[in-house]
Amino acid sequence: MSFLISLSSYIFIILVLVFVHEFGHYIIAKWAGVKIETFSLGFGKELWGRNDKSGTRWKISAIPLGGYVKMYGDASEASAPLEEIDSLSAEEKKYTFYHKPLYKKAAIVVAGPLANFLLTIAIFTAFIIISGLPSIEPIIGEVMKDTPAQAAGLLPNDQIITIDDKQVDSFNQIQRTLLTNLGTPVNLQIKRGDKIIELIITPKNITEKDGLGNDFTHPIIGITSKKVKIEEVGFFRAVWEATIRTYHFCTITLKAVGQIIVGDRSFLDNIQGPITMAKMSGQAASKGFDVMFLLMANISASLGLINLFPIPVLDGGHLLFYALEAVRGRPLARKFQDYGMKVGMALVAMLMTTAILHDIYKWLLTFSK
Repeated sequence: MSFLISLSSYIFIILVLVFVHEFGHYIIAKWAGVKIETFSLGFGKELWGRNDKSGTRWKISAIPLGGYVKMYGDASEASAPLEEIDSLSAEEKKYTFYHKPLYKKAAIVVAGPLANFLLTIAIFTAFIIISGLPSIEPIIGEVMKDTPAQAAGLLPNDQIITIDDKQVDSFNQIQRTLLTNLGTPVNLQIKRGDKIIELIITPKNITEKDGLGNDFTHPIIGITSKKVKIEEVGFFRAVWEATIRTYHFCTITLKAVGQIIVGDRSFLDNIQGPITMAKMSGQAASKGFDVMFLLMANISASLGLINLFPIPVLDGGHLLFYALEAVRGRPLARKFQDYGMKVGMALVAMLMTTAILHDIYKWLLTFSK
């Protein structure tokens, strides 16, 4: 039963996120006058499909690890153009993605990741409206024993004013700032009564359970907040706060990716393949639809962000080619683009294979205990 819950929850989340992403491409492509041949959830063999009045084939395919929108003039799901694309008639070229102005092609490409960000904002907005907005002042409620905060002399009722010269307006901001810290000392400016005190504290890593019950290692300095106040907010304030949350999630993710690239953070310790994602989906679903949708919001933002990485095959790779085309005043050579696509596909395949194998390794390690 646990396996079925995890699998069905994972498939549901993936199908929703892929649909939203691909529908972003689809709707802007339709606006740009591009003919859509196929809208597929999943890859491989078609399990179900139908044609709409415009001739688009809407289908669900056997491998639920993504999806694609195949446009008129595309030779493959990766949007590589047909070899004979330039020999099409003038009337046919009007409906191809390849022959659209550069700004329209860029808009179509960026619409997929943007749709994922909008879904994240929509989910966060709904939660803020329903549950209210937590308001936590950056004032220490308790100093934990045997922690850097206690060693540095922090006391209850101290107010954190700045961290590394950045103003602190809420307690959550302290947590966000420390989340990607790798044991680097931070400068704190605190207010104690009428005094301003400056301290240097080096966070330490602890391992505890996250909201889904999995081990989570993260840095702390060892302080807790005072009582949380819940503020009721209107729709527009909720949208703004949801947008800020999405922005912070993306900036933290980008910083962590940068740390992985330069070797400061372990790649294998931070990669999550489909088996791990399925497990997390089942854990979230077992705790209720609200937790599952919050997980969906985080995955959606990650999906949008990853797709903007400048890797050929991903949306960001296409945008990179268009940026180079705008600078050069003409498209890159077809052979260069094809080579880039092959390298990008190899890189993505390598990353996915590594994630899956690491997932299997972790599962076997857990099973053997």
